[in-house]
Amino acid sequence: MGTKSSGSVTMMIVSTILFLILTILSPTVHGNYFGTNAGKDDQCFCKLKGSIDDCSCNVDTVDYFNNVKIYPRLQSILLKNYFRFYKVNLKQECPFWPDDSKCAIRYCHVQPCDDDDIPEGLKGEIPRNLYFNESPADKYQLPAQFENCNQNARDHNMELGYLNTTISSENYKEFERWQQHDDAQDNFCVKESSPGEYVDLLLNPERYTGYKGPSAHRIWRSIYMENCFRPENSPHNFIQSSKINGMCLEKRVFYRVISGLHASINIHLCSKYLLSPHNGLSVESGARWGANLAELQRRFSPETTGGEGPNWLKNLYFTYLLELRALAKAAPYLEREEYYTGNEADDKDTRLAINDVLQIVKSFPEHFNETVMFSGGIDAQILKEEFRQHFRNISRIMDCVGCDKCKLWGKLQIQGLGTALKILFSGKFDKWVSPLHNFNRKHNFLERSEIVALINGFGRLSDSIFELDRFRQMMR
Repeated sequence: MGTKSSGSVTMMIVSTILFLILTILSPTVHGNYFGTNAGKDDQCFCKLKGSIDDCSCNVDTVDYFNNVKIYPRLQSILLKNYFRFYKVNLKQECPFWPDDSKCAIRYCHVQPCDDDDIPEGLKGEIPRNLYFNESPADKYQLPAQFENCNQNARDHNMELGYLNTTISSENYKEFERWQQHDDAQDNFCVKESSPGEYVDLLLNPERYTGYKGPSAHRIWRSIYMENCFRPENSPHNFIQSSKINGMCLEKRVFYRVISGLHASINIHLCSKYLLSPHNGLSVESGARWGANLAELQRRFSPETTGGEGPNWLKNLYFTYLLELRALAKAAPYLEREEYYTGNEADDKDTRLAINDVLQIVKSFPEHFNETVMFSGGIDAQILKEEFRQHFRNISRIMDCVGCDKCKLWGKLQIQGLGTALKILFSGKFDKWVSPLHNFNRKHNFLERSEIVALINGFGRLSDSIFELDRFRQMMR
C-alpha cells in the first residue's frame, strides 16, 4: 500500500509539472490580438473561409492552387530577363494636382538601368506585327496577286480598269493616327507620353519605404471617392462592403478589383516592412526588411477597420481569380509569343516556363466568368465605357504618387490589371484567330510592356496570397 501510495504521489507531481510546462510553452491566443473575439487560431481575421463573392469557388481552393502550383513557378519566371526589365516613365507630371509631395526618403529612390545592363534584344522595341521592318506605305500596298489582277485590268481596259493607288505620306500618317485611336478604344490604361527608361525590378523590389501621410492617403482617397462606383448615400471615405450588393454586378466587380489590388499592396508592405532603418543587417544602407505582424493586424483586423478588413482580404482573392481568367483567355496568344531578349537559350527557357504555367492556369476548374457582364444592350455598352474611363483615370493617378518606388510598382500593377480587363472585355480575345489568316490584320493585341505588367502583376497577387498564409502560421 505504501509503495502504491508513493507511486501515485509521484505520478501526480509529474503530471502537474507536465501540465505547467505545456501551459507555459503553448501559444496563448487572445481574441483581441487576432482582431476577433474568438479564442481559436483558425478563426483569426485572415483565416478566410467560404465562397468568394461573385465567384463560384472558395478560398481554400485558391490557397492550395496558388501556393502549391502557381507561386513556385511564377517566382522562377519573374527572374527571367524578359520579365525582369520594365520600361516606365517616372517623371510624368501629375495631371490632377500640383506635384508637391515628392518623397525625400532614400528608400523611395529607383535606380534605372545602365544601357549595358539591358539585354540587347530589349534596347530597340521590335514591331510586333506581320509588317516587320516595313515602312508605313508598305503596310497599305496591295499584295502581289492583287497587283497582278490590277495590271491585267489596266491592260484590258485602261479607262475602266485603272485603279489609282497613289496615297500621300500625309495620308499614311493620318492612317497611323486612326490606328492609334482605334487601339486606344480597347485600352484600360492611358499610354505614357514618353517611353521612359528601363528599370530592373529585381533591384527595385516592392516593399515599405516609409512613404505615408497626406500624400499617400490622397492617392487612395481619389481612387475610391472619385473613380469607384459608389452606393447611394455612402458618406464614408471607403466604400462599405455591406452596401455594394445594392449595386449592379459590373460596379461591384470594379470596386472589388480595386479593393483587392489595394489589399495586395498592403500585404506586400507588411511582409517586407522597414524594421530597422539604421542598425539592421541588410546590405542596403544598413536597413532591414521583414514581416510585421502588428502592421498587418492594424491594416486588416475588424477592430481597426470597422469590420471591413476581412472583406478586403476576400477581394484580394477576387482580383486573383479575375487575372487568372485573363491569363487563361489570352493563353493562345501568350503561348505563341517569342519573349525575345536576344539570348536564344534564355528565350527558349522563358517560352517553356510560360507555357508550363499557362497549362496549369487553364486547368483551374472554376474561372471568373466575364461573359455575364456588359450584356444588356446599349445601356450595358454605356456602362462598359464608363467602367473603362474610370480605370483609365486611376492609371493617370499613378503619376501623382510621391514615392518613385511606390509609383513604379503602382504603375506596373495597375497596367497589369488594366491589361487583364482589356483581355476580358475588349472582344479581341473572345475567339482565337490564327496569324496565318488575314495577312493584313494585326493579331498580336498585347504590347511587350502589357505582357510584362500582366505577368508581374499576377505574380504580385500570387505573392500576397502566399504571404498571407505565412502570416497565419506566425499567428499560430
